[in-house]
Amino acid sequence: MKKIIIITAAFLGLVFTACENELDLNSPNDITVDQYWKTESDAQAGVNSIYAMFYKDGLWARWIYFRLDLTSDEGYSVSPWTELADWTRFNYINYNFWEGNAVTWRDTYKAIFRCNQVLANVPNITFQNEDDKKKIIAQAKFFRALHYYYAAVIWEDVPLVLDPSTPADLPKQVKVAEIWAQVEKDLNEAFEDLPRDWAADQLGRPDKGAAKAFLAKVYMQQHKWPEAKGALEFLISGAGAKYSLVSNYRDNFTDTNENNGESVFEIQFGDQRKGGTDEAQNAAVSSNRSQFFAPRGIGWSDGQARIWLVDAFKQENNKDGKLDERLRWTLFYPQLLADFGDKTYGRNWEWNNNEAWFRKGSRDYYRNNEDYYSQVNYRLVRYADILLRYAEVLNELGSTAEAYQYVDLVRARANMNTLATAHPEIGTDHDKFLERLKTERVLELCGESVRWEDLKRWGDLDTQTSVDKIALRDSDFKNFTVGKNHRMPIPQSDVDNNPNLEQNSGY
Repeated sequence: MKKIIIITAAFLGLVFTACENELDLNSPNDITVDQYWKTESDAQAGVNSIYAMFYKDGLWARWIYFRLDLTSDEGYSVSPWTELADWTRFNYINYNFWEGNAVTWRDTYKAIFRCNQVLANVPNITFQNEDDKKKIIAQAKFFRALHYYYAAVIWEDVPLVLDPSTPADLPKQVKVAEIWAQVEKDLNEAFEDLPRDWAADQLGRPDKGAAKAFLAKVYMQQHKWPEAKGALEFLISGAGAKYSLVSNYRDNFTDTNENNGESVFEIQFGDQRKGGTDEAQNAAVSSNRSQFFAPRGIGWSDGQARIWLVDAFKQENNKDGKLDERLRWTLFYPQLLADFGDKTYGRNWEWNNNEAWFRKGSRDYYRNNEDYYSQVNYRLVRYADILLRYAEVLNELGSTAEAYQYVDLVRARANMNTLATAHPEIGTDHDKFLERLKTERVLELCGESVRWEDLKRWGDLDTQTSVDKIALRDSDFKNFTVGKNHRMPIPQSDVDNNPNLEQNSGY
């Protein structure tokens, strides 16, 4: 599946750029909307063009990680590019700053446009097999929900666009609750027509499990605990219970054993093309994350990990009295060689004080540098996350004792003692269990782009007292203004050009 989606998606980018940016023009070199959307192959290529958006700068090729990982208390930037670093430390001055804000906004709505194109036009195409049509429409609904989900996490109150847009449109801004409602609707409808499993040559497309996983995420962000419980149970004990934790934790972060039994949904990256991130036929289909997050001399080093993460791993040894093995594959840090015998990218290293870097997704296992063409798939949702989410939901619903077993499944893979053995003081106390679960999610999921939404869901960004606690481990949060910085500013150029848009409060 990796190569099938990559090849066709990049090609369709050529077709849809013309439609997207010049709907009012007739170019002799481009296919227009009226000429397109006639055949099954048009529909299939159309939905594949949505996948191509994963490879764009503003989204999962590059900049969205700065929003989800570095803005959280897990990461930060000391880039010499001051304006870039300021956008991880809540010093927002130019709301139109491309790399920090505007490109992610643009590519989010570009992806939504492609989804809307499919949803508006594919129903009118005749298919030999109606189920094939339903699957294409379901994929478009899934991806529209996915992109609106992250728009809500990052900006909250945004325009809700459900039809193909034109340059003259002035879309109306809605409250985040309406965005969540649309995400729920799209995911529930997608679930009905997505398959439980795709054929082997179609791995990488969203299935019913992926739809339920994102439903659980959106329900949890709204504290809809009973609904989240039902969505998660589909993956754990229901008709979609096909997932398991892989025995080797590291298999979740390299280009070997991708799309494995732990993967619920992952982005398919490859390094077979070395172009840019535009719509050319040789456009790159790779991830730039490790290039920007790698240590000095290996990559650009614009984003790194907070040292408190290392300390968190070292608070508790495993059953054999040794360090938690997950630390080894999560971070590069000064004691990595002493602790596990690993050099950083095979090199002897001179470390600065309190320095750490994200190791997940790096290619250090066979290269000694990084570039813009990492082929390592990015796991947006994996089963360990599902298990920990289920434990959180059970705790919120008053079933704390029942929740332990799901945390223990994750801990057991890392050879850690059961939670009750290691932390008997928790008992069935809701607050103590939640506080420990916050740490368990860090140890398992650090650097996987979930921490920002976690902090928001837990209310840790809502009061000065809780923000002050975060600031003790991440000094950037000394700049955080409660009631303002829990969401990003909307690009000011969009606000200025659209009378239906208001800038987020506080900006």
